[in-house]
Amino acid sequence: MSKTVLCYGDSNTWGAATVPRPDDRYAPDERWPGVLRAALGSGWLVIEEGLNGRTTVNDDPVEGAEKNGSTYLGTCLQSHKPLDVVVIMLGTNDLKARFNKSPWEIAQGMGVLVDMVKTAGIGRGGGVPRILVVSPAPTLDEIPNHAEMFEGAQPKSKLLAGAYKTLAEERGVKFLDAGSVIRSSAFDGFHLDPDAHAALGKAIAAEIEKA
Repeated sequence: MSKTVLCYGDSNTWGAATVPRPDDRYAPDERWPGVLRAALGSGWLVIEEGLNGRTTVNDDPVEGAEKNGSTYLGTCLQSHKPLDVVVIMLGTNDLKARFNKSPWEIAQGMGVLVDMVKTAGIGRGGGVPRILVVSPAPTLDEIPNHAEMFEGAQPKSKLLAGAYKTLAEERGVKFLDAGSVIRSSAFDGFHLDPDAHAALGKAIAAEIEKA
């Protein structure tokens, strides 16, 4: 029986490209979920659910209410059940100045999503799938073209891993600090280069294979 992993995230799961690509999106085998699929092998189905601009729990007053990760997650989980693993990597968009959120508040938003997964009954036999919380790599000091949008984000982004680790321990789920294996691209300061996607996909595969 094959197993299923859901990858729920933002533009860095969708595959927003930092180098020239058609439609500014990496190809399926370049995106970290595609790398994850190759690393896990034929016994796994990997579902990509990335959306540009997605937050943990906030409607975006500029980009739209559909950017709220909590409003779609429930439907997404029911659509793809049964799930063996759910990987959630969100938080970068919560750093935008217009949300004015602390790292602790962003982690609490992640906690809402984790609780939704734990109580949805979408694991095998209606149980709880394994959950992996991934803190995004910190933004760089320089964020070309979006400096005002992400004003004050960099120091907060460095604190997300600690806040997420505490959250994961409290909820009894797995945790991975993406910043320990990759860094954000110098192209714009918050998206990922192809080599980062490759490294992240392999690191997440290793975490999944530990169990």
